Amino acid sequence: MVLKVAAVQQQVSSADKLLNLQTSSELVRQAATQGAQLVVLQELHTTHYFCQTQDPALFDLAEPLDGPARQHLEQLAKELNIVLVGSIFEKRAEGIYHNTALVFDGQAGLKGIYRKMHIPDDPGFCEKFYFTPGDSLPNSAAFAPIQTSLGRLGVLVCLDQWYPEAARLSALQGADILIYPTAIGWDPADSPQEQQRQREAWTIIQRSHAVANHLPVIVANRTGFEKYPNAAKSAHNSGIEFWGQSFICGQQGEFLAIAQTNDQGPLLAELDLSRTSRLRRIWPYFRDRRIDSYKGLQSRYLVAKS
Repeated sequence: MVLKVAAVQQQVSSADKLLNLQTSSELVRQAATQGAQLVVLQELHTTHYFCQTQDPALFDLAEPLDGPARQHLEQLAKELNIVLVGSIFEKRAEGIYHNTALVFDGQAGLKGIYRKMHIPDDPGFCEKFYFTPGDSLPNSAAFAPIQTSLGRLGVLVCLDQWYPEAARLSALQGADILIYPTAIGWDPADSPQEQQRQREAWTIIQRSHAVANHLPVIVANRTGFEKYPNAAKSAHNSGIEFWGQSFICGQQGEFLAIAQTNDQGPLLAELDLSRTSRLRRIWPYFRDRRIDSYKGLQSRYLVAKS
């Protein structure tokens, strides 16, 4: 089965959620016009990256699972008859908020959601203040892929991309594609050498998930500079330069398409899903896993006793 897929790389330059959603929709339409059957939007594409600071007023940006962004994206997927992966800041209940990916399947509407599991609390990425870690949905295990008419989508979000456990568990549950909506960039104060190391590490880790699981990977990252809200009053860095570089790679980590840092728009490639089966017959990593020896993975940290 060969699929034409797209990762949408978008610059969020407005505080207007509706305007940002309209921009996302225009870029999705461009992808569909070019034949994309599956389109992936970046993390938190309807808002600026508000997690640079801790501000209780910013919880007003959140919306319920059946809110206006979900309704808009669901209608768009039906109109274009595509599978669409979108993102919202979800208000689940008072005091419980999530970073949530939504998967829509043409006329079938919403097919599933994934709530980001690994939540950072780093300089410029104060996400633990806003997001509750995701939990498993009823009748499903953690990192379970979402069934669509195009296959089973292993949807993970941003920081999840650094964890091989998440990719592996999704693959073990039958994912056909690994998908990462993302918002990652540089601290402008970092040296060019450090910036390059960070971006290369980010690319390598996700390509390694493709190799280790024989699955194609779609990564949609944002682009553009987003200013720290109180830069003039703070010693904090002045903002984040999101590095773009969205990419699509095949089952052996080979690049099929890669965006430049400042590109805005859909990035398209064709995925041959049948290659997964062929590669797993030659390189049977799942067969050779020593599951009898992996119990330590359930521990936070292991130190050998002297």
